[in-house]
Amino acid sequence: MSIKDNWFLHGPNYMKPFQNLYHVYCAGPLFNASERRAMCEIADILEAEGFTPWVPHRDGMEFAQVRPYLVNEVKIDPIAAGQLLHDAVFALDVYQVVLGCGCLVCNLDGRVPDEGAVSEAAMAFMMGKPMVFYKEDVRSMINGRDNPLVVGLTQFRTVNHLQRIVPTVRTRIQEMEIVPSLEVACPVHLELPLRRGERLWEHLQSLGKERPTPQVADFVLELFQDNSLEGSLL
Repeated sequence: MSIKDNWFLHGPNYMKPFQNLYHVYCAGPLFNASERRAMCEIADILEAEGFTPWVPHRDGMEFAQVRPYLVNEVKIDPIAAGQLLHDAVFALDVYQVVLGCGCLVCNLDGRVPDEGAVSEAAMAFMMGKPMVFYKEDVRSMINGRDNPLVVGLTQFRTVNHLQRIVPTVRTRIQEMEIVPSLEVACPVHLELPLRRGERLWEHLQSLGKERPTPQVADFVLELFQDNSLEGSLL
């Protein structure tokens, strides 16, 4: 049975996007050591103030570690291995933005905002989640201003000091008067990535902090290699 068949047979499924209101998705660039340190610094500040931050490279899985194992040990075609991991990363991040975390903090530093972070912020915006944009970098795109389709997601409000992130998150939560138990209908196209992302996250958590690459790779194969898994997730 496909996702679409299940949807029409049983009616829309409902989800609680604000149930983990004090879990914060930390979005931003992660392509070099200094960027990763900056994201961990943001996470540390949030954690010190009672929030539970989620940073993709620290709390999810490392593409650069799993792909070589799939190629060299499992003998999967490099292109196929890359696509499997892209599917897994997408599902895990969508799950964390939509359900795993109730808020989002986005680091806009860089010559241009990180495209993945912008996509995650747009998802959080469409869900109505409290968001904070942090930017210390003085570079901008348009005559001293940032792209309006990016900063407009937070009503053109940004913070430029790390210590302003936590109080601003708290303010956004108060402003929006969020009800953590609120249920909303899950759109059809979100159901499969959410279910897959949730299962992947549960598996990663079960492995503990070390998360041995072979076990991560085996579960990615199980969950994403065969499209027929769609029905088994329901």
